[in-house]
Parts: sequence; C-alpha cells; structure tokens
Amino acid sequence: MNELTVLCATAATVGIVHTVLGPDHYLPFVAMARARQWSMPKTATITALCGIGHVLGSVVLGFLGIGLGVAISRLEGFEAIRGDVAAWMLVAFGLAYTVWGIRRALRNRPHTHSHVHTNGTEHSHEHGHTSDHVHPHQSSKASITPWVLFTIFLFGPCEPLIPILMYPAATHNTGAVALVAVIFAVATIGTMLIMVMALNAGAERLQTSGLERWAHALAGATVLACGLAIHLGL
Repeated sequence: MNELTVLCATAATVGIVHTVLGPDHYLPFVAMARARQWSMPKTATITALCGIGHVLGSVVLGFLGIGLGVAISRLEGFEAIRGDVAAWMLVAFGLAYTVWGIRRALRNRPHTHSHVHTNGTEHSHEHGHTSDHVHPHQSSKASITPWVLFTIFLFGPCEPLIPILMYPAATHNTGAVALVAVIFAVATIGTMLIMVMALNAGAERLQTSGLERWAHALAGATVLACGLAIHLGL
C-alpha cells in the first residue's frame, strides 16, 4: 500500500508539473480563444475535450502494452513517434493559420471614405472590408479549429504516464493501473483548465485594440512556436 500511495502522489505531481512545463498544453487554447472570440464556457469545453483525448491515447496504449506484455522500450518508441507526428501537426496548423491570419489582416487594412450629404455636409469614416461580426441574416459556418486541435492532442502522447506510472502500478493489479491513470488524467486536465482560464482572464485585461486586426496571425504564430519548441526540445 505504501508503494501504491507513492505512485498515486507521483501521478498527481507529474500530471501537474508536466502540464505547467509544457506551454503547448495551454497556449494554443488561449491564443485561439482570443482570436476567435470564444466564450469562457466554450474555451473550457474545448480545452477539456482536447485534454481527455491527450490522456486517453496514452492510457489505451498503456493498457494494451500491459495486457499484451509489450516491453516498455517499444511503447516508448511508439510514443516518441506519436509525439513527432503531433508536433509536426502543430507546426503545419500554426503555419497555415498564420498565413491565413496575415492575409486576412492585410485585406482588412483600415481606410478612409469621404461622404458629401445633400445639405453640403462632408464627413469621412474609417473601416475595413472584413470583420468577425456576423449579421443575423447571414449563416455562419462552423469552425473546424476545435476539431483540428482535438486531433492534434489525440496524437500527442503523455510521455511520463506509461513508463513512470502505469507499468510500475501493473505490479499490483489492474485496479492500481486504472487508479494512477485516473489521478494523472484529472491532474493533467485540471491543470490545463486552470492555466487556460487564468491566462485567458489576464489577456482580457490587456489593451490590445491596436492588434485586433492581427489576432488570427498572432494566434497561428503562437501555435507554430509551440510546435517548433517541441521539435527543439525546449
């Protein structure tokens, strides 16, 4: 029981620490929430679902490895491949979104129009050609961004889960493996939600009116930076 208690405490600690030290666990959600003007509930829902997908992939792989007697080294190799795929997906999505955001910002460059009324009054106003505002009579298309993020996080492995927690717990019983997996999942997803909500609340207080036009480009650059940081081992 002492060993299992230590494993449970380790699961909680590792879940929190590995999430905080991995900005890719929360910065993409903060950036996209600001750019796409997601509400707090929507941001929390997308973050939680992506977190579930992130943990679930490694949990399923860990149970399969334990059940089939696969060596830890082979599972670690497979997890490394999954990590590379997820990182490249972040890079590709971030790059594409950045390019799209830059094009959108350039098209929406504010410019001035002058108007002369019949009474001789002349005035001018500044506006852009594109906007995130959708009029009631227009139909808005559902964004695929949440699904792209979910797919990326589904591929993204939880590297410490299988070798540090699940395989050692397997020396006890299946219930012990499930217990440490659940504790790790709750700690990971809970920390993701706390970080995203806290950073999002802080970002709302910043005066960024001058950067609104570039919000999508900046969001894409953030995702791109997260993917590159994974490849560089930062």
